[in-house]
Amino acid sequence: MTIDQIIEWRVKKVSDKQFTLVLAFFVGMLAAIAAFILHSAIHFIQHLLTSEFNMKSFNWLYLVFPIVGIWLTALFVKYVVRDNISHGITRILYAISTKQSRLKKHNCWSSVFASAITIGFGGSVGAEAPIVLTGSSIASNLGQLFRLNNKTLMLLVGCGAAAAIAGIFKAPIAGLVFTIEVLMIDLTMASISPILIASVTATCFTYIFIGNDQLFTFTLDSPWVVERVPSNILLGVFCGLVALYFIRSMTACEYIFGKLKNHTYAKLALGGIILSTLIFLFPSLYGEGYKDINILLDGRTQADWDKVMNGSLFYGHEKWLIVYIGMIVLTKSFATASTNGGGGCGGTFAPSLFIGAFSGFFFARIWNMYDLGVYFPEKNAALLGMAGVMSGVMHAPLTGIFLIAELTAGYDLFMPLMITAVSSYLTILIFEPHSIYGMRLAREGKLITHHTDRAVLTLMSLDSVIERDYVSVDKDMELGQLVHSLSKSGSSLLPVLDRAGNLLGEIDMNKLRHIVFRTELYHHFRVSQLMSDPPTQLRLGDPMEDVVKAFDQYHAHQLPVMDDHNHLIGYVSRSHVYAQYRKMVADLSND
Repeated sequence: MTIDQIIEWRVKKVSDKQFTLVLAFFVGMLAAIAAFILHSAIHFIQHLLTSEFNMKSFNWLYLVFPIVGIWLTALFVKYVVRDNISHGITRILYAISTKQSRLKKHNCWSSVFASAITIGFGGSVGAEAPIVLTGSSIASNLGQLFRLNNKTLMLLVGCGAAAAIAGIFKAPIAGLVFTIEVLMIDLTMASISPILIASVTATCFTYIFIGNDQLFTFTLDSPWVVERVPSNILLGVFCGLVALYFIRSMTACEYIFGKLKNHTYAKLALGGIILSTLIFLFPSLYGEGYKDINILLDGRTQADWDKVMNGSLFYGHEKWLIVYIGMIVLTKSFATASTNGGGGCGGTFAPSLFIGAFSGFFFARIWNMYDLGVYFPEKNAALLGMAGVMSGVMHAPLTGIFLIAELTAGYDLFMPLMITAVSSYLTILIFEPHSIYGMRLAREGKLITHHTDRAVLTLMSLDSVIERDYVSVDKDMELGQLVHSLSKSGSSLLPVLDRAGNLLGEIDMNKLRHIVFRTELYHHFRVSQLMSDPPTQLRLGDPMEDVVKAFDQYHAHQLPVMDDHNHLIGYVSRSHVYAQYRKMVADLSND
């Protein structure tokens, strides 16, 4: 059977809702397989390279492996993928808002290979964003294969992202909440079932692949008491400020590497040198850092926590632990930015968890050292810090709460998790209105939000509402010839163009009614005398929100759209824009 025959049979026998549920199951399974392959590859490479390292002293090879990893990844991307695969979650948001949720086929596998090389060789980034991109791409391409509509494609992309998070962390609720908070997929009765199916399926397959082992080990030794509310709130504020520092320093580093966009070797050298130097000084920055997170979460004594300094120049100096932890918090963002900026591939999901654990431990140690209040267990603070920094970086407090609770079975700390996550979120909102994933798109007006009006306008494309079939006139044309041209036009506006196609002005026939029917004036007036300037001009890349504002501001019914060379593309009418807007609102609301 051909794909066309399969689609025809499916349309006759299976409803769209039923078929979406079936696809959600396969998306969950495939996302879990991709996550298992990636993590297995990362652990294999890391074990191969570092298993013989001396933990009681520094290791010179930390200066070599990260550079090799970035170089190999850059070669793979340049000669095999031949496309930009960085900022995985941002690319999903961009695809949802501008490409009708259509992701490229190579995204189903390219990020897995690239991030395995990068992280395995020490790149200080996470595997979660690449897997989320992989899961969403698998879902998107399955939907495209069966020619599903844009709304269903968006839902499937959400299923892929939820399945990826659920599969990696064995956290189905966190996967569902992540899709709602980060990807802005609205939770309706039509969407909750497929997203849950994808999340639960991915979680089940992950249990099949790796058993009952949890990614992080945490045992609650000191239950939460209400007297710790002040410290929990202050920890949340601290995590919010750390998240702000992480976002701003990452953005600054990306700006520097962006200046080297056309200088591949300079980027590689700068990124590799910074990353390898930081890892040599602070080996905890090597890879995802989950091993060191477990040390902070599972430690009970000073000797346990001192293990985070293994393989570094700080080894054996327990009095320097707080300094080492603080330096990790300060340098992690630079290590992450250098990895991606130099040519590596990875995300900021794991770094936010990593820096959160170290920030929480740092806060509690300072709190206890100076006896600022009721004793704050360092391991508990590390757990809460993970939720706090993640909430701030991703602007997703519910994701931080449920992910950490599910990851560590730390439901006994649910109340302090909520306090810390919400405090962090409220703190960073003062300084940064968008998450690290959405801030790039927000600047371009391409970020989907839960605000229905803005979401619909973001999903709309200016290109799709341009009326390109227009009749133009010359500035030297007489009124009689103008009337003849008007008879060929279906619009009351006629653009006046020069020979190069530049817009000189426009003829508004509504303003010429007093002379247009007076034949004795046909040879007395020319277009140059009758034309006027348009109220404003639109550009092809303008966000639809700006287009609607332009109509309201200038009380216009039609506006010209120009290309980058100031040539007229066509006109956009207010009635056409609002007709499409009403249709999209109806489509999104039809559940």
